[in-house]
Amino acid sequence: MPKIRTTRTKKPPEGFEDIEGILDDYAKKMRDAENESHEGKRKTESLWPIMRISHTRSRYIYELYYKREAISKELYDWLLKEGYADANLIAKWKKSGYEKLCCVRCIQTRSGQLLVDFRRQGSLAWIFKMGVLVREFLDVTRMFKRASAPEQSVLFAGQNPIAYNPNDPLPLWVVQILVIIGMTQLLALILGRIRQPRVIAEVIGGILLGPSVMGRIPGFLTNIFPTTSMPVLVLTSDIGIMLFLFLVGMEIDVRVMRRNARASSIISIVGLVVPLGLGAALAVPIYHTFIDDTVNFGYFILFIAVAVGITAFPVLCRILTELKLVETTVGVTVLAAGVGNDIIGWILLALSVALVNASNGITALYILLSAVAYVLFLTLPVRWAYHWLARRTGCIEKGQPNLMMMTLTIVIVLVSGFFTDIIGIHPIFGGFVAGIIIPHQNGYAIALVEKIEDLVAVLFLPIYFTISGLRTDLGLLNNGITWGYTILICVVSFFSKFIGCSIAAKLTGFTVRESGAVGSLMACKGLVELIALNVGLQAGILNTRVFSMFVLHALVTTFVTTPLVLLFYPERVRVHADALQGGAVGKIEKGASSGPGGPLSDTVKTTFTMVLDRVEQLPAAMTLAQLLQLPSTGVSASIDFKASDPQITPPSPTETAITVDALRLIELTDRASAVLKSHQADMLARSDPVLNVFRTFGQLNHLNVSTSLSVLGQEDYPLRVVQHVRETGSQMVIFPWTSTLPGNGISDERSDGTGSSSSLLGPFDSMKRDWASPAMPTHFMRGHVPRLLTLLWGPR
Repeated sequence: MPKIRTTRTKKPPEGFEDIEGILDDYAKKMRDAENESHEGKRKTESLWPIMRISHTRSRYIYELYYKREAISKELYDWLLKEGYADANLIAKWKKSGYEKLCCVRCIQTRSGQLLVDFRRQGSLAWIFKMGVLVREFLDVTRMFKRASAPEQSVLFAGQNPIAYNPNDPLPLWVVQILVIIGMTQLLALILGRIRQPRVIAEVIGGILLGPSVMGRIPGFLTNIFPTTSMPVLVLTSDIGIMLFLFLVGMEIDVRVMRRNARASSIISIVGLVVPLGLGAALAVPIYHTFIDDTVNFGYFILFIAVAVGITAFPVLCRILTELKLVETTVGVTVLAAGVGNDIIGWILLALSVALVNASNGITALYILLSAVAYVLFLTLPVRWAYHWLARRTGCIEKGQPNLMMMTLTIVIVLVSGFFTDIIGIHPIFGGFVAGIIIPHQNGYAIALVEKIEDLVAVLFLPIYFTISGLRTDLGLLNNGITWGYTILICVVSFFSKFIGCSIAAKLTGFTVRESGAVGSLMACKGLVELIALNVGLQAGILNTRVFSMFVLHALVTTFVTTPLVLLFYPERVRVHADALQGGAVGKIEKGASSGPGGPLSDTVKTTFTMVLDRVEQLPAAMTLAQLLQLPSTGVSASIDFKASDPQITPPSPTETAITVDALRLIELTDRASAVLKSHQADMLARSDPVLNVFRTFGQLNHLNVSTSLSVLGQEDYPLRVVQHVRETGSQMVIFPWTSTLPGNGISDERSDGTGSSSSLLGPFDSMKRDWASPAMPTHFMRGHVPRLLTLLWGPR
């Protein structure tokens, strides 16, 4: 009798759990066959049902090892030793032809009479063929059974709709995305009120969703973020971070480094060398305390030094833009220093990854040489070909990429990430280098960013930082030594940047307040450091405990940046970048300023500031500008209101010199394209369609027109107008006022003829509502704007 119950002498080898269920089914069938009635046991013993089941079980194990090679030799020997298969029978199957003859017995369903008849007829070969044919037929039928169509309606079938299914991972993926987006958006809304960058909300959201907080809820991680579903989520995040680094590469403008090059170069070098040295020194005790000896000591020091020394340029750009520091001396210098620091930091990180992925020094050298060759290939011939094609198709002239250029751009990003990945460097470097070759002329890069940024910012980027949070376990920071090193990391990382950059800024001519602001901004970490930490964790250089310590340090240093900058560099001490002369830091004279029209005069107004924030305001603005241009003889311009198409008769060229300064205001949002616009305001002012139309209008009508452009939040529009008036010395400010004021008797009829009125909220709505009220805040008009205010009525 074959064995049914087996006694295990030791723990099963690896892989037994994969076949344990099938072997248990065989054991159950053998047990049922053993308990059958006596009728079946009157036959020959070899034809008993239990013998056929035992034969099939042995055949299953034989197939797994010899045919499919699905189990190890260790597991196969253990199965024979424990009696799961008949070793003697399997030994016979190894002989040529004997395997098929023995398997005929396993195929019989009734008795062995057919076998005897076949032998009498001398048809042994036919028996072999029939045995093989039947066995193959049974295998085919089993295959069709396994490949049966899955249940289409999971919900109505009573199954869990969010249970992970490798054949259909979409339902769980959608649930994960909704949870991630909901958490990050909620935190971004809360933290945005205290002027914190969005990356803080995304990382904190990941930590809250991870094992540190919500992971302690029973069943949360196993149902929402099961381990088996993480490869799909990680792949999505890798694609997103590659596209995001492409956007970061487009933000790198080498021309920015030329502005105040001397001060920015010194600050960048000092702000990189000092933190790298102190970071390397800090890595030594951390390695001996928390890291296994199997991790290469040199690689660990290099990763920690890069994590401490690098500056998060994308986060830095957003902080400068939100705090309106881009056009100040501090903003210009920090942007230029951040560009150099960011480029060197990425090179060092690429070097670290190359060394980790290389098996020896020669391989590492090949990786670095391949990376250098690829960067040169991408930045020279590919860049030239891309620019030529963009000009050939008219995309640069229009400032808008067409479908072909968008397709080519995405292909370049993906191929670049693919190549840097296969040579041994992370694919994010490919995306970063691909972004550097994109042209910035005529707002082409801005238009390209606008087409990609929403999907990256809303969908892909939160996934990446959520995965960083899921990998972070603050519960591992459970003793005094760990917290002591965490505080030490925060102190060394922040003050090495802050003190080094502040001293360098002071030596290059900045004031104490400006030097403190420069040091605070350069100490910003966040996004780039988290990318470096994730690369180190995936490479096995960092463990989860050290990774969590550095993630917490990145949050702390990024969180304190904005408050420290506002403390060191409030608006009252800020200096405009136009005060820079040849790299020296100067001051703008405060107080009254005379505009282009000379000393201020209360009798004759010759200098006007016209605020424009929408293209719809141009017709009314041009009409009013013509009316302001009075002839010297006192004859004014005439308008024929009786004609069906009113025409303005332009006055003669002999007029009093009138200067109209058009201030173009563009709303600053949290998008990358808005940040690019703020950094390229000077170039954008030359290509902006609203300003170009107004400049052309001034040339045709012999009107002195000057233009300027600012990118800022709508809540800052009034203060920017005040600042601009003080800088230009305008005698009159003309605001666009297009919405309906409540209670003033003026209604705006809709063009569809329905007669219903609706108010249009604009950037100056808060001022208009106050002016329409009985208690109008005249302190704004008299105190902040020492000029006469008038209103420009235009279409909605």
